[in-house]
Amino acid sequence: MAARLATLSVMLAALAQAAPQAHGPVVCLEPDTKYQGYDGIGVSEAFQRSLVLHELNTASQNLALDYLFSNISGAGMTILRNGIGSSPEDGFDHMKSITPTAPRSNSSQLNYIPLPRNDEYQVWLSYQAIARGVNYIYADAWSADGYMKTNGTEIYGGYLCGVTNTSCSTGDWRQAYADKIVRYLEDYRALGITIDYVGFLNEPDLSTPYASMQSDGQQAADFLKVLYPSLKKAGLQTQIACCDGSGWEQQRERLTGIEAAGEDHTVGLVTSHGYSSLPSTPFATPKKTWITEWSTFDPINYDWYTSEGFQSDGLTWANHIQQAFAVSNVTGFLYWWGAANTTDNQSLLFVNNTAEVSVTKRLWAHAHFGSRFIRQGATRIGTTVTSDSTHSLNVTAFANTDGTTAVQVINNGNDTETVTLEGFSAHRKGGAIHTYLSNQAHNLTRGNAVTQSGGRAVAQVPGKSLLSFVV
Repeated sequence: MAARLATLSVMLAALAQAAPQAHGPVVCLEPDTKYQGYDGIGVSEAFQRSLVLHELNTASQNLALDYLFSNISGAGMTILRNGIGSSPEDGFDHMKSITPTAPRSNSSQLNYIPLPRNDEYQVWLSYQAIARGVNYIYADAWSADGYMKTNGTEIYGGYLCGVTNTSCSTGDWRQAYADKIVRYLEDYRALGITIDYVGFLNEPDLSTPYASMQSDGQQAADFLKVLYPSLKKAGLQTQIACCDGSGWEQQRERLTGIEAAGEDHTVGLVTSHGYSSLPSTPFATPKKTWITEWSTFDPINYDWYTSEGFQSDGLTWANHIQQAFAVSNVTGFLYWWGAANTTDNQSLLFVNNTAEVSVTKRLWAHAHFGSRFIRQGATRIGTTVTSDSTHSLNVTAFANTDGTTAVQVINNGNDTETVTLEGFSAHRKGGAIHTYLSNQAHNLTRGNAVTQSGGRAVAQVPGKSLLSFVV
């Protein structure tokens, strides 16, 4: 009897080794279920934060740039958003216009000047970012020049003269504004920099004490009728982005208005921010969609997890980014500033004087969705999560064109979960399945999943953590 029991024991052990059983959540990849494409993640250094970066000493400058754009040591960002200036002067926190002085009339030649101070060092930053792998440059104007607007100033809202429901004694300034944008794009082209997308509004639902211009959907369409043919006439391939609403629903209103006016064909990229209303159901458009700005303003926070739902925690931003891709079907996600000399959480890196660079955990949340793991041309694919225990997982997966797959698993619960990944065997090229962990103690720490037979891999995902599988 003892011998038989021993033999049975050996057989059961062999069976268990050949067909291991999952002891926690099982994530199954569905590579045949395809969603939107992927453009990347990004940041801005508008309002002279490019100048702040430029003033760092060389070592700190390279460190900050690599943190943001390197796909080897940093977040691997692939999108840079620059600001098109509208200010008549270039004091700090202003973006000086290339047409700072009003012409004689709305039909006169604009008084162009060269890009002020290297476009507040955004030209220099564009070169640096492209050299580190950035694929897209997006140039956005917060406002037209004050003399083109109903209120006569670049600040406190106002409307572009010539659009619906405006009446300006100086006439219609739509063509002049379009001409200025064309010249700006040509200035960059002459320097060897292609601007892929250009916007003419920023948070047009708000009036702010800094550069701002208001517009509803019909009024945006009124300008698109002028800007679109102006770009074509100039031989520019730059596509128009619109409209950087302050929140998801504010942007939806403007997009709906543009569609109702029949000008949606002129828009190449739909853009929104995440402030006034959170990203939710996708926009009813076939256009690519980016969240082009979002941040938080509470006192400086370097932590991954402080308390449930704390707005500046790294974990909070990991969920924001993931849900934007998974729920709102965005193809790109941009935080506000990448690096800045600020006293709140508007940036991912804090710089001080000429040398100090401090990194927040929010940067590493972005890195999981950057080009270190997800390549240009990737497609988001389906995932299902099954479990034999209670868990709090959010999961996304992106299939790259080179056959690799990146899977992001966020554990919002308190307990460690043993996560089994399935469904990748037919697409795997061989080699170890690497994992990358970020939480309070780890910043993209590399490890290896335990690969099992039958197309499975198992890894531990601690509570309040983000772990990426790279297959």
